[in-house]
Amino acid sequence: MPASSHNNHSHKRLSRRDFKRLGGFIQSRTGIKMPPNKATMLQLRLHRRLNSLKMTSYKDYCDYLFSPEGMKNELPHLIDRITTNKTEFFREPAHFEYLYQTVLPELTGGRYRRLSIWSAGCSTGEEPYTLAMVFDDFSKQHPDNRFDYNILATDISDEVLTKAERGIYKEDLVNQLPMAHKKNYFLRSKDRTRQLARIVPEIRKKVTFRSMNLMDDFQLGKTMDIIFCRNVIIYFDKKIQEVLLNRMCRCLKSRGYIFMGHSEALVGQNLPLHSVAPTVYRKAT
Repeated sequence: MPASSHNNHSHKRLSRRDFKRLGGFIQSRTGIKMPPNKATMLQLRLHRRLNSLKMTSYKDYCDYLFSPEGMKNELPHLIDRITTNKTEFFREPAHFEYLYQTVLPELTGGRYRRLSIWSAGCSTGEEPYTLAMVFDDFSKQHPDNRFDYNILATDISDEVLTKAERGIYKEDLVNQLPMAHKKNYFLRSKDRTRQLARIVPEIRKKVTFRSMNLMDDFQLGKTMDIIFCRNVIIYFDKKIQEVLLNRMCRCLKSRGYIFMGHSEALVGQNLPLHSVAPTVYRKAT
């Protein structure tokens, strides 16, 4: 591993040239936009990596990253640092209300159904586990609607996927939920000083986590009834957004639903979707 000959850690600066190298690579690899105004953010997020690698310049970091060893060993750390992982249980609650009140009765009425759901950009797992809670709650409240379901949850960051698979969260996050959800879907740590809670096994087993870069020509192996892709495409430029959304539409069943983030209205996009609720769309037949 290359190390800098300088020993003064206080002089780390991300030069314009190194930002251009890193930013161009990040955008081509992940789709995440890296305009010049993100240089300070990138410098701050990578500062700790330089310390861990005992490097004192971003040029050294770039040289290492773009080496075969760096592509293998450092790239996952870079992706973990530059992805934004803000999430919470029942984030943007109107979506889950619409799912419960409108989508699930429509999809599960009549004959037995096996539903497939995709949570894209799932971060530390709060969204897919929320989906599983909604589906489980609906099945208990509507025993005549016979269905089964499975949830695929994907993210580009291996670090957040590891946390998501464990399904362990701080109690202050869980305490914001209604008492019935806390009681039915979480197990509190026996060591009360740790103040942790874990998703119950029957909910965890409904979610499959998988590493996925949305910039790749991804294959899901089946078409989905419902896709949640919320607060993901806002980090991409318009051209990449359109390519990605068209790929997602190909992964969606006829009359299937796609939920976007509340700041992600699909205006002017040439897509086989029509709006059925705020930032909720349905695929044409």
